[in-house]
Amino acid sequence: MTDAGHSASGAPGELGALRTRIDAIDDALLKLLSERAALAQAVGRAKQGESIYRPEREAQIIRRLRDANPGPLSGDSIERLIREIMSACRALEETTRVAYLGPAGTFSQQAVLKHFGHVVDALAEADIDACFQAVETGRAKYAMVPVENSTEGAIGRTLDLIVGSPLRICGEVMLPIHQTLMRKPADAASGDAGVNAWPTPIRRVYGHAQSLAQCQQWLTRHLPGAERVAVVSNSEGARLAAAEPDAATLGSEAAAALYGLAVVERRVEDEASNTTRFLVLGRSDAAPSGRDKTSLVMGAKNQPGAVVRLLQPLADAGISMSRLESRPARSGTWEYVFFVVCEGHRQDAALAAALAEIEARAAFLKVLGSYPAAAAS
Repeated sequence: MTDAGHSASGAPGELGALRTRIDAIDDALLKLLSERAALAQAVGRAKQGESIYRPEREAQIIRRLRDANPGPLSGDSIERLIREIMSACRALEETTRVAYLGPAGTFSQQAVLKHFGHVVDALAEADIDACFQAVETGRAKYAMVPVENSTEGAIGRTLDLIVGSPLRICGEVMLPIHQTLMRKPADAASGDAGVNAWPTPIRRVYGHAQSLAQCQQWLTRHLPGAERVAVVSNSEGARLAAAEPDAATLGSEAAAALYGLAVVERRVEDEASNTTRFLVLGRSDAAPSGRDKTSLVMGAKNQPGAVVRLLQPLADAGISMSRLESRPARSGTWEYVFFVVCEGHRQDAALAAALAEIEARAAFLKVLGSYPAAAAS
Protein backbone atom coordinates (compact mmCIF):
# COMPACT_ATOMS: atom_id res chain seq x y z
CA MET A 1 0.00 0.00 0.00
CA THR A 2 2.97 2.31 -0.52
CA ASP A 3 1.21 3.90 -3.49
CA ALA A 4 -1.82 4.88 -1.43
CA GLY A 5 -0.81 8.56 -1.41
CA HIS A 6 -0.64 8.79 -5.22
CA SER A 7 -3.62 9.54 -7.42
CA ALA A 8 -4.66 6.80 -9.80
CA SER A 9 -5.99 9.31 -12.34
CA GLY A 10 -3.84 9.61 -15.42
CA ALA A 11 -1.67 6.58 -14.62
CA PRO A 12 -1.20 4.55 -17.80
CA GLY A 13 -2.34 0.99 -18.39
CA GLU A 14 -1.73 -1.72 -15.87
CA LEU A 15 -0.17 0.55 -13.21
CA GLY A 16 -3.26 2.72 -13.14
CA ALA A 17 -5.51 -0.31 -12.78
CA LEU A 18 -3.39 -1.66 -9.90
CA ARG A 19 -3.53 1.68 -8.10
CA THR A 20 -7.29 1.79 -8.55
CA ARG A 21 -7.58 -1.65 -6.94
CA ILE A 22 -5.34 -0.53 -4.05
CA ASP A 23 -7.55 2.51 -3.50
CA ALA A 24 -10.65 0.29 -3.43
CA ILE A 25 -9.01 -2.08 -0.93
CA ASP A 26 -7.98 0.87 1.25
CA ASP A 27 -11.58 2.11 1.25
CA ALA A 28 -12.77 -1.38 2.23
CA LEU A 29 -10.13 -1.59 4.99
CA LEU A 30 -11.24 1.76 6.39
CA LYS A 31 -14.85 0.59 6.49
CA LEU A 32 -13.93 -2.70 8.15
CA LEU A 33 -11.69 -0.98 10.72
CA SER A 34 -14.53 1.37 11.62
CA GLU A 35 -16.89 -1.58 12.01
CA ARG A 36 -14.36 -3.39 14.18
CA ALA A 37 -13.89 -0.33 16.39
CA ALA A 38 -17.66 0.04 16.84
CA LEU A 39 -17.94 -3.64 17.82
CA ALA A 40 -15.05 -3.24 20.27
CA GLN A 41 -16.95 -0.35 21.88
CA ALA A 42 -20.04 -2.54 22.13
CA VAL A 43 -18.01 -5.31 23.77
CA GLY A 44 -16.62 -2.77 26.22
CA ARG A 45 -20.12 -1.68 27.21
CA ALA A 46 -21.22 -5.31 27.59
CA LYS A 47 -18.34 -5.99 30.00
CA GLN A 48 -19.91 -3.60 32.52
CA GLY A 49 -16.73 -2.53 34.26
CA GLU A 50 -14.56 -5.56 33.53
CA SER A 51 -11.02 -4.95 32.31
CA ILE A 52 -10.78 -3.80 28.69
CA TYR A 53 -7.38 -5.44 28.26
CA ARG A 54 -7.87 -9.20 28.05
CA PRO A 55 -4.49 -10.82 27.38
CA GLU A 56 -5.91 -14.28 26.68
CA ARG A 57 -8.40 -12.96 24.11
CA GLU A 58 -5.76 -10.85 22.35
CA ALA A 59 -3.39 -13.82 22.26
CA GLN A 60 -6.10 -16.01 20.69
CA ILE A 61 -6.79 -13.42 17.97
CA ILE A 62 -3.12 -13.03 17.13
CA ARG A 63 -2.46 -16.78 17.00
CA ARG A 64 -5.49 -17.37 14.77
CA LEU A 65 -4.44 -14.69 12.30
CA ARG A 66 -0.80 -15.78 12.27
CA ASP A 67 -1.89 -19.36 11.58
CA ALA A 68 -4.31 -18.25 8.82
CA ASN A 69 -1.87 -15.79 7.23
CA PRO A 70 -1.43 -16.65 3.50
CA GLY A 71 1.44 -14.16 2.97
CA PRO A 72 3.28 -12.37 1.51
CA LEU A 73 3.37 -10.41 4.80
CA SER A 74 5.25 -12.25 7.55
CA GLY A 75 3.59 -13.50 10.68
CA ASP A 76 5.48 -10.86 12.69
CA SER A 77 4.14 -8.13 10.40
CA ILE A 78 0.59 -9.40 10.81
CA GLU A 79 1.02 -9.44 14.58
CA ARG A 80 2.33 -5.85 14.64
CA LEU A 81 -0.60 -4.64 12.55
CA ILE A 82 -3.29 -6.39 14.61
CA ARG A 83 -1.74 -5.26 17.91
CA GLU A 84 -1.89 -1.64 16.73
CA ILE A 85 -5.52 -2.09 15.71
CA MET A 86 -6.36 -3.59 19.10
CA SER A 87 -4.43 -0.80 20.81
CA ALA A 88 -6.47 1.88 19.03
CA CYS A 89 -9.74 0.08 19.73
CA ARG A 90 -8.84 -0.43 23.40
CA ALA A 91 -8.14 3.30 23.73
CA LEU A 92 -11.71 4.10 22.69
CA GLU A 93 -12.84 2.64 26.02
CA GLU A 94 -10.02 3.48 28.42
CA THR A 95 -6.42 4.66 28.54
CA THR A 96 -4.11 1.73 29.17
CA ARG A 97 -1.43 3.05 31.50
CA VAL A 98 1.74 0.95 31.67
CA ALA A 99 4.80 1.62 33.86
CA TYR A 100 8.20 0.64 32.47
CA LEU A 101 11.87 0.99 33.32
CA GLY A 102 12.70 4.38 31.85
CA PRO A 103 13.63 6.85 30.66
CA ALA A 104 12.29 6.97 27.12
CA GLY A 105 14.29 5.04 24.56
CA THR A 106 14.95 1.93 26.65
CA PHE A 107 14.32 -1.63 25.54
CA SER A 108 11.61 -1.77 28.22
CA GLN A 109 9.72 0.96 26.37
CA GLN A 110 10.07 -1.06 23.15
CA ALA A 111 8.55 -4.04 24.96
CA VAL A 112 5.56 -1.91 26.03
CA LEU A 113 4.94 -0.74 22.46
CA LYS A 114 5.40 -4.23 21.03
CA HIS A 115 2.83 -5.74 23.38
CA PHE A 116 0.30 -2.94 23.95
CA GLY A 117 0.72 -0.95 20.72
CA HIS A 118 1.41 2.76 20.41
CA VAL A 119 -1.98 4.03 21.65
CA VAL A 120 -0.95 3.62 25.26
CA ASP A 121 0.04 5.84 28.17
CA ALA A 122 3.57 4.64 28.92
CA LEU A 123 5.01 5.87 32.22
CA ALA A 124 8.80 5.95 32.48
CA GLU A 125 9.95 4.95 35.98
CA ALA A 126 13.35 5.37 37.60
CA ASP A 127 13.87 1.70 38.48
CA ILE A 128 12.17 -1.69 38.63
CA ASP A 129 10.99 -1.04 42.18
CA ALA A 130 9.06 2.02 40.98
CA CYS A 131 7.40 -0.04 38.23
CA PHE A 132 5.97 -2.39 40.86
CA GLN A 133 4.94 0.52 43.07
CA ALA A 134 3.16 2.29 40.20
CA VAL A 135 0.70 -0.61 39.86
CA GLU A 136 0.46 -1.36 43.58
CA THR A 137 -0.51 2.26 44.29
CA GLY A 138 -2.84 2.61 41.30
CA ARG A 139 -0.76 5.10 39.27
CA ALA A 140 -0.60 2.53 36.47
CA LYS A 141 -2.75 -0.44 35.50
CA TYR A 142 0.16 -2.63 34.38
CA ALA A 143 3.94 -2.80 34.62
CA MET A 144 6.44 -4.08 32.06
CA VAL A 145 9.58 -5.42 33.76
CA PRO A 146 12.56 -7.43 32.42
CA VAL A 147 12.97 -10.84 34.03
CA GLU A 148 15.69 -12.65 32.09
CA ASN A 149 18.11 -12.31 29.19
CA SER A 150 19.21 -15.18 26.99
CA THR A 151 22.86 -14.13 27.32
CA GLU A 152 23.14 -12.82 30.87
CA GLY A 153 20.43 -14.79 32.71
CA ALA A 154 17.89 -13.70 35.30
CA ILE A 155 17.21 -10.13 36.43
CA GLY A 156 17.58 -10.67 40.16
CA ARG A 157 15.77 -7.52 41.28
CA THR A 158 12.59 -8.50 39.42
CA LEU A 159 12.62 -11.97 40.98
CA ASP A 160 13.24 -10.61 44.48
CA LEU A 161 10.39 -8.09 44.24
CA ILE A 162 7.81 -10.45 42.79
CA VAL A 163 8.03 -12.83 45.75
CA GLY A 164 6.47 -10.33 48.14
CA SER A 165 4.34 -8.36 45.69
CA PRO A 166 0.55 -8.80 45.36
CA LEU A 167 0.87 -8.32 41.59
CA ARG A 168 0.28 -11.22 39.21
CA ILE A 169 1.91 -12.06 35.89
CA CYS A 170 -0.65 -11.65 33.09
CA GLY A 171 1.59 -11.62 30.02
CA GLU A 172 5.09 -12.01 28.66
CA VAL A 173 7.03 -10.37 25.84
CA MET A 174 10.04 -11.80 24.01
CA LEU A 175 12.08 -8.88 22.63
CA PRO A 176 15.14 -9.45 20.43
CA ILE A 177 17.84 -7.15 21.79
CA HIS A 178 20.06 -5.51 19.17
CA GLN A 179 22.63 -3.25 20.77
CA THR A 180 23.72 -0.15 18.87
CA LEU A 181 26.92 1.79 19.51
CA MET A 182 26.27 5.53 19.13
CA ARG A 183 28.00 8.83 19.84
CA LYS A 184 27.83 12.60 19.45
CA PRO A 185 27.64 13.27 15.68
CA ALA A 186 29.95 16.31 15.40
CA ASP A 187 33.10 14.36 14.52
CA ALA A 188 31.85 12.62 11.38
CA ALA A 189 29.86 13.53 8.31
CA SER A 190 27.68 10.46 8.58
CA GLY A 191 26.98 7.54 10.86
CA ASP A 192 27.59 3.82 10.24
CA ALA A 193 31.21 4.60 9.42
CA GLY A 194 32.61 2.14 11.97
CA VAL A 195 34.69 2.79 15.08
CA ASN A 196 37.93 3.58 13.20
CA ALA A 197 36.53 6.25 10.87
CA TRP A 198 36.00 8.95 13.52
CA PRO A 199 38.65 11.66 14.08
CA THR A 200 38.20 11.58 17.87
CA PRO A 201 38.70 8.10 19.36
CA ILE A 202 36.19 6.65 21.79
CA ARG A 203 37.64 6.70 25.30
CA ARG A 204 34.50 5.79 27.27
CA VAL A 205 31.53 3.55 26.56
CA TYR A 206 28.41 4.04 28.66
CA GLY A 207 25.72 1.43 29.05
CA HIS A 208 23.47 -0.41 31.45
CA ALA A 209 25.38 -3.23 33.15
CA GLN A 210 23.36 -5.82 31.22
CA SER A 211 24.14 -4.12 27.88
CA LEU A 212 27.86 -3.90 28.65
CA ALA A 213 27.87 -7.58 29.56
CA GLN A 214 25.99 -8.51 26.36
CA CYS A 215 28.64 -6.70 24.26
CA GLN A 216 31.83 -7.43 26.20
CA GLN A 217 33.50 -9.54 23.50
CA TRP A 218 32.77 -6.98 20.77
CA LEU A 219 34.06 -4.14 22.95
CA THR A 220 37.22 -6.08 23.79
CA ARG A 221 37.95 -6.65 20.08
CA HIS A 222 37.08 -3.20 18.74
CA LEU A 223 37.56 -0.80 21.68
CA PRO A 224 40.07 -2.53 23.96
CA GLY A 225 41.30 0.72 25.53
CA ALA A 226 37.93 2.32 26.17
CA GLU A 227 36.66 2.60 29.75
CA ARG A 228 33.32 0.87 30.30
CA VAL A 229 31.03 2.87 32.56
CA ALA A 230 27.85 1.27 33.91
CA VAL A 231 24.86 3.64 34.21
CA VAL A 232 21.30 3.22 35.47
CA SER A 233 19.91 2.92 31.92
CA ASN A 234 21.07 3.09 28.32
CA SER A 235 19.05 6.28 27.91
CA GLU A 236 21.11 7.85 30.69
CA GLY A 237 24.19 6.71 28.78
CA ALA A 238 22.84 8.39 25.65
CA ARG A 239 22.28 11.63 27.57
CA LEU A 240 25.87 11.59 28.84
CA ALA A 241 27.39 10.61 25.49
CA ALA A 242 25.51 13.46 23.76
CA ALA A 243 27.60 15.91 25.79
CA GLU A 244 31.01 14.23 25.46
CA PRO A 245 32.88 14.15 22.13
CA ASP A 246 35.10 11.21 23.15
CA ALA A 247 32.32 9.02 24.59
CA ALA A 248 29.87 6.53 23.13
CA THR A 249 26.96 4.57 24.51
CA LEU A 250 25.14 1.31 23.95
CA GLY A 251 21.40 1.08 23.51
CA SER A 252 18.52 0.88 21.09
CA GLU A 253 18.52 2.62 17.74
CA ALA A 254 15.41 4.47 18.94
CA ALA A 255 17.57 6.09 21.63
CA ALA A 256 19.99 7.35 18.97
CA ALA A 257 17.19 9.23 17.24
CA LEU A 258 15.71 10.45 20.54
CA TYR A 259 18.98 11.89 21.84
CA GLY A 260 20.40 13.12 18.51
CA LEU A 261 23.28 10.64 18.35
CA ALA A 262 24.96 9.19 15.29
CA VAL A 263 25.09 5.41 14.85
CA VAL A 264 28.67 4.13 14.90
CA GLU A 265 27.88 0.42 14.60
CA ARG A 266 24.71 -1.65 14.64
CA ARG A 267 24.21 -5.06 16.25
CA VAL A 268 27.28 -5.11 18.47
CA GLU A 269 25.80 -7.74 20.81
CA ASP A 270 27.95 -10.88 21.16
CA GLU A 271 25.04 -13.27 20.53
CA ALA A 272 22.92 -12.74 17.41
CA SER A 273 19.94 -14.41 19.13
CA ASN A 274 20.19 -12.14 22.18
CA THR A 275 16.66 -11.85 23.61
CA THR A 276 15.17 -10.39 26.77
CA ARG A 277 12.00 -11.78 28.30
CA PHE A 278 9.69 -9.24 29.91
CA LEU A 279 6.74 -9.80 32.24
CA VAL A 280 3.46 -7.90 32.20
CA LEU A 281 2.27 -7.43 35.78
CA GLY A 282 -1.24 -6.50 36.88
CA ARG A 283 -3.73 -7.02 39.66
CA SER A 284 -4.84 -10.38 38.26
CA ASP A 285 -3.46 -12.95 35.87
CA ALA A 286 -5.03 -14.13 32.59
CA ALA A 287 -7.75 -16.64 31.86
CA PRO A 288 -6.77 -19.71 29.81
CA SER A 289 -5.85 -18.93 26.20
CA GLY A 290 -5.11 -22.46 25.01
CA ARG A 291 -1.33 -22.01 24.98
CA ASP A 292 -0.19 -20.78 28.37
CA LYS A 293 2.59 -20.70 30.92
CA THR A 294 2.45 -20.62 34.70
CA SER A 295 5.15 -19.11 36.92
CA LEU A 296 5.57 -20.08 40.55
CA VAL A 297 8.03 -19.70 43.40
CA MET A 298 8.56 -22.32 46.08
CA GLY A 299 10.67 -22.95 49.13
CA ALA A 300 12.15 -26.37 49.82
CA LYS A 301 12.24 -27.87 53.28
CA ASN A 302 15.75 -28.36 54.65
CA GLN A 303 15.88 -32.08 53.90
CA PRO A 304 18.02 -34.24 51.57
CA GLY A 305 16.46 -34.47 48.10
CA ALA A 306 13.82 -31.86 48.95
CA VAL A 307 14.13 -29.97 45.63
CA VAL A 308 13.84 -33.13 43.55
CA ARG A 309 10.81 -34.17 45.59
CA LEU A 310 9.23 -30.74 45.03
CA LEU A 311 9.53 -30.98 41.25
CA GLN A 312 8.50 -34.63 40.97
CA PRO A 313 4.72 -33.91 40.67
CA LEU A 314 5.39 -31.88 37.50
CA ALA A 315 7.39 -34.73 35.99
CA ASP A 316 4.76 -37.30 37.00
CA ALA A 317 2.06 -35.21 35.27
CA GLY A 318 4.16 -34.82 32.10
CA ILE A 319 4.35 -31.04 32.52
CA SER A 320 7.40 -29.42 30.94
CA MET A 321 9.44 -26.76 32.69
CA SER A 322 11.03 -24.01 30.60
CA ARG A 323 12.84 -22.33 33.49
CA LEU A 324 14.24 -23.20 36.93
CA GLU A 325 16.04 -20.44 38.82
CA SER A 326 17.28 -20.37 42.42
CA ARG A 327 17.63 -17.20 44.49
CA PRO A 328 18.76 -16.66 48.09
CA ALA A 329 15.75 -16.35 50.37
CA ARG A 330 15.46 -13.28 52.56
CA SER A 331 14.23 -15.37 55.46
CA GLY A 332 17.58 -16.85 56.48
CA THR A 333 21.24 -17.48 55.66
CA TRP A 334 21.96 -20.17 53.06
CA GLU A 335 18.26 -20.71 52.34
CA TYR A 336 16.96 -20.53 48.78
CA VAL A 337 13.73 -20.14 46.89
CA PHE A 338 13.14 -21.65 43.46
CA PHE A 339 11.39 -19.97 40.55
CA VAL A 340 9.74 -22.29 38.03
CA VAL A 341 8.12 -21.57 34.68
CA CYS A 342 6.07 -24.48 33.38
CA GLU A 343 3.74 -25.13 30.46
CA GLY A 344 -0.01 -24.93 30.98
CA HIS A 345 -2.51 -22.85 32.91
CA ARG A 346 -3.05 -23.19 36.66
CA GLN A 347 -6.71 -24.06 35.92
CA ASP A 348 -5.70 -27.06 33.75
CA ALA A 349 -6.61 -30.24 35.61
CA ALA A 350 -3.15 -31.82 35.39
CA LEU A 351 -1.29 -28.72 36.50
CA ALA A 352 -3.81 -27.93 39.24
CA ALA A 353 -3.32 -31.42 40.70
CA ALA A 354 0.47 -31.13 40.47
CA LEU A 355 0.40 -27.73 42.21
CA ALA A 356 -1.71 -29.16 45.04
CA GLU A 357 0.84 -31.92 45.53
CA ILE A 358 3.75 -29.46 45.45
CA GLU A 359 2.02 -27.28 48.05
CA ALA A 360 1.74 -30.27 50.37
CA ARG A 361 5.48 -30.92 50.07
CA ALA A 362 6.88 -27.35 49.99
CA ALA A 363 7.87 -25.04 52.81
CA PHE A 364 5.83 -22.50 50.87
CA LEU A 365 4.37 -22.13 47.38
CA LYS A 366 3.17 -19.02 45.56
CA VAL A 367 1.66 -19.12 42.08
CA LEU A 368 2.85 -15.90 40.42
CA GLY A 369 0.37 -16.10 37.56
CA SER A 370 -0.79 -17.89 34.42
CA TYR A 371 -0.55 -16.07 31.10
CA PRO A 372 -0.45 -16.61 27.33
CA ALA A 373 2.88 -17.89 26.04
CA ALA A 374 4.52 -15.35 23.74
CA ALA A 375 5.68 -16.32 20.27
CA ALA A 376 9.43 -15.90 19.80
CA SER A 377 10.20 -13.19 17.23
